[in-house]
Amino acid sequence: MKKILALILAAVMLTGAFAVSASAVNEDVEGTVGIYSSMYQFVIDMMDEAIKKEFPNLTPAYDGSFFFYGGTSSLITKIYGEMETGVLGCDMMLVAEPAFSLELKEAGYLEPIEVEGADTLLRFPYDEEGYWYPVRVCNMVLAYNPEMVDEWAAKGVTIPKTFQDFANDPSLKGYISMGNPLTSGTTFAAVASLTQDNHYGESYLDGLAANEVMIESGSTAITKLQTGECAAIMILEESILKVLKEAEDAGTPITNLEVIYPEDGVVLIPSTVMTVAEDHSANVNTEACEALEQWLLSEEAQKLILQGYMHSVFAGMEEIPYGSVDTDGLIAKDLGVDWENAYRNREEINTLWTEKVTTK
Repeated sequence: MKKILALILAAVMLTGAFAVSASAVNEDVEGTVGIYSSMYQFVIDMMDEAIKKEFPNLTPAYDGSFFFYGGTSSLITKIYGEMETGVLGCDMMLVAEPAFSLELKEAGYLEPIEVEGADTLLRFPYDEEGYWYPVRVCNMVLAYNPEMVDEWAAKGVTIPKTFQDFANDPSLKGYISMGNPLTSGTTFAAVASLTQDNHYGESYLDGLAANEVMIESGSTAITKLQTGECAAIMILEESILKVLKEAEDAGTPITNLEVIYPEDGVVLIPSTVMTVAEDHSANVNTEACEALEQWLLSEEAQKLILQGYMHSVFAGMEEIPYGSVDTDGLIAKDLGVDWENAYRNREEINTLWTEKVTTK
């Protein structure tokens, strides 16, 4: 009899435990929320699905999606236009480079959100007043085709091991490619970093121009790398890892594409989450935005970041994106970006790029 009572009691306790677990879902979070984001669409799709499960009574603002996608630079242009009316078309933002967070904070467009224990939770800087927090980390690297090293050598071309060589080794003239900082926030961050006085200065752009760098999308650059039209490209690590993983999943692994982690350092870009101040937001739903910010800095959300081939912002997180290398090791060799400089001198950096590189 005692055994039967014990079993019944255990069953009741388990049922209670599951009930607590089920009620942990944010069912009390309601209203509408819209998020401007530069994350890849497949990551947005994963995030959408997870948010809908975690927040079943929250309404997506954009045709069934919580996210409105755009490249960081195009989103910034869109936001500038909306700022003229005083109200943005979103309630939150997940854009690629923190310089814009500094700008929006100064303009009074952000709502501070407290994330308890952020100082121990995060391994990247955040705004101590709570106006922005890093959520995902993009990594600007180089890439090459390991199957064509000998062919390039026969032509007198040396595959670069550093960002400096990429721009300044004359053997690479006409054989390098990268994105456009005027349309890509991560490329802008890389250009801002590499042209800092404590790195290579404005002369880095002169080197890119002299080496006749091609300005094109990541997918086009990868194709040219594989076909032998390019010897090396500057690109986000996640773009290469995604192609490698999808080929492996399809049962057709490829060996003509590989990341170069430059010996002079990588450029890590911690992408931030921001909540729009209520008097400037589309749906005036700060409470829901706060819950979403907390969720984005949860283990579940950070696992999705890793699945998106980006690095986690969590301190002590040992997991890395597929095919990547240790995140803390990358942090140790991060060239860094002066985000204040990138914000204050955005127009000047873009003008220099246009004058020195695209008009040559």
